[in-house]
Amino acid sequence: MASLEDIADNLHSTEEKLGIVSSNLRLVNVDQQPETTSGAFGEELSQLEVANNKLKYRISHLKKSIADENTKRALHMTNASGAERFGDYKCVAAMPLANTLKQSGEVLSPRDVAQKILNNLPSTPFVIEKCEVAGPGFINVYVKRSYISELVSDILVKGVRPPPVERKLRVIVDFSSPNVAKEMHVGHLRSTIIGETICRLLEFFGHDVLRLNHVGDWGTQFGMLIAHLQDQFPDYSTVSPPIGDLQKFYRESKKRFDNDENFKKRAYNCVVKLQGNDPEVHQAWKLICDVSRKEFLLIYDRLGVKNQERGESFYEPMMPGIVKDLRGKGLAVIEDGATVMHIPGKLVPLMLAKSDGAHTYDTSDMAALRHRIEEEKGDWLIYVVDAGQGLHFETVFEGGCMAGYVADGVRIDHVGFGVVLGEDKKKLKTRSGDTVRLKDLLDEGLERSLERLKEKGRDKVSYLLISDLKVVKLKPIYTAKLT
Repeated sequence: MASLEDIADNLHSTEEKLGIVSSNLRLVNVDQQPETTSGAFGEELSQLEVANNKLKYRISHLKKSIADENTKRALHMTNASGAERFGDYKCVAAMPLANTLKQSGEVLSPRDVAQKILNNLPSTPFVIEKCEVAGPGFINVYVKRSYISELVSDILVKGVRPPPVERKLRVIVDFSSPNVAKEMHVGHLRSTIIGETICRLLEFFGHDVLRLNHVGDWGTQFGMLIAHLQDQFPDYSTVSPPIGDLQKFYRESKKRFDNDENFKKRAYNCVVKLQGNDPEVHQAWKLICDVSRKEFLLIYDRLGVKNQERGESFYEPMMPGIVKDLRGKGLAVIEDGATVMHIPGKLVPLMLAKSDGAHTYDTSDMAALRHRIEEEKGDWLIYVVDAGQGLHFETVFEGGCMAGYVADGVRIDHVGFGVVLGEDKKKLKTRSGDTVRLKDLLDEGLERSLERLKEKGRDKVSYLLISDLKVVKLKPIYTAKLT
């Protein structure tokens, strides 16, 4: 298998050839007509560009694998002590180090290794009281009480301050992401709470954080809903039904879409009109989005969450360019009429365009990835989405690397969490069925808190306002979702 250095050398050689061919092609263009320059030079240039992108992807993939291996080796060898008589911290590094030395031919007992570590520790008289070898090779560390006292006093006087960071990063956090035309349900709570917490921590460290709410505000479901509203709500283009009615209309439209071929054709026609900016259909879509947005903001205000809406519709104009770019680089191909991008090691390719030309979530996520790096100048992208989407994001991220959208030094993380299940032990589906509304959950939590206060006779306290109780109620919600 080729080493990282071999691949890097190959990449350098390919880039040199690419430069030579590009220069020759420009010289030819000066003396010849455009149509005569699309021969050997143009073909060779295209082949070199594809090879170049593949090599860059392999280097990025190898670097990531090396970093992952280094992370695995960086074991947590020092932990808090379980008992005061064993000090404040316990280091267990001597045991695995003794095994490593044995494999290389040098035999030392764990206690001997621990003593050698002790002999080479730097002096820290202001922090460490003493260190000693104990048991089969543990190193017990005792911290000076005066040092701890000074730290606590400093926090009490100056407050909690963030540690210094090497450089301020532009961090983009994608979280919450409810679907338009529906009320937020309990399944949205985890992403919202975890994402908000990550944003607050990174802002506390001094990073520049962009909080993005990638709402579902585009696609076939709006064609279904609008087609159904044309039959059931004649004023659909001038006023939107309230969010509760919208959700009811959506369930009805989904049922018609699945069982009525004529209605399905009308729904698809509405999608085409929406994409073509038909005034009446586009206005209806905008009204639906506005009603949904107001409901989302009510929930976010109660939870103390701030974010910037950046839905699928924002990236829709960029999607044709993504497909064209990937096809031009030789990374996307036509299969059975659809445009797909195969990722090495992945069984399922990225579906960039269906046979009818419609774009998909894969296209939207690739467009978002590129925009967040190239336009938003993100140094670190964080996607807070349930673990069930892990493979999808892994495929999108690797596709972005192959396409050259992920610049060197850009970090991308998927923060996954357990899928929220319904009473039937199946994942809650936003776009079908009845779910527990998030608003109802928060209201019930507030009511139960009031009942507990009444049981303890504390509901008569004059200074405890309902507004205070709402803030207090948030604390267990955040704690429950972060533990």
